[in-house]
This record gives sequence, structure tokens and C-alpha cells, in this order.
Amino acid sequence: MRVVLDTNVLISALISPSGSAHLVYKAWQSGDFRLVSCEEQIAEMRRVTRRPAIRDWIKPAEAGRLINQIRHLAIMIDPVPQVSASPDPADDYLLAMAVSGHADYLVTGDKSDLLALERFKRTRIVTIRRFLLARS
Repeated sequence: MRVVLDTNVLISALISPSGSAHLVYKAWQSGDFRLVSCEEQIAEMRRVTRRPAIRDWIKPAEAGRLINQIRHLAIMIDPVPQVSASPDPADDYLLAMAVSGHADYLVTGDKSDLLALERFKRTRIVTIRRFLLARS
């Protein structure tokens, strides 16, 4: 199974080691699914984890370790095709990764924009909780 994790899921996994997002992160590390990512997502993670408010929650070394894991273990999409389908254009690259990476799921904590689509081509767009339930 191939999965795109929204950057907000990856960041949440680092912030809350006892939360649902961390369970998804651990499932990926255990080989339960293949993560699909791209350099654009890594750049977004770098930007977000450098914000002062986030640095209070995530040490730079933790963020760097996650970025290195993604770069070495994920299916990296390059180049990412142009897609214009999300209510939030900043999320279009996630949909593009899902299509190019033949992802079964796109998991997001986004309460409205991406989830409103429910599906994009063959990829189901779900919450963290729904993804965890689908796996069990």
C-alpha cells in the first residue's frame, strides 16, 4: 500500500508522540505501507519546523532526522506534475504526489479542504483516524 501523508500529519507525529499521527508515523517506520513524498514536501517541512512556535515543540535534530528518513525511505516523486484540484492551491502538490505515486491513501489533518474531495482519481483522502481504522 502506498500513502501520502500531509505535512500536518508528519509535524503532528513529532509534536505528540502519544497521538494518532505518531501511530501512523510508526506504521510507516514498521513497513506497514510505503510513504510517497517529494522535495516540495521536504521544503515545506523545513519551513514549518523552523518557525519559532514550532521549534518550541520540535527540536531541529528531530525534524532533520524525519527529513532524512523521508528522503531515504520514501518513494520520491520527481518531477511532481501540475494539478489544480484542491480548494486550497497550496495542497495541489499533495494530490499530484498521490497520482504520480499511485497512492491508495492521502492522510490529512486538514478539516475541510482536502477532506472535502474524499477521493482524487484512485486515492482515498481520509483523516488520520479513518486511516488507522482502515488498516486494522
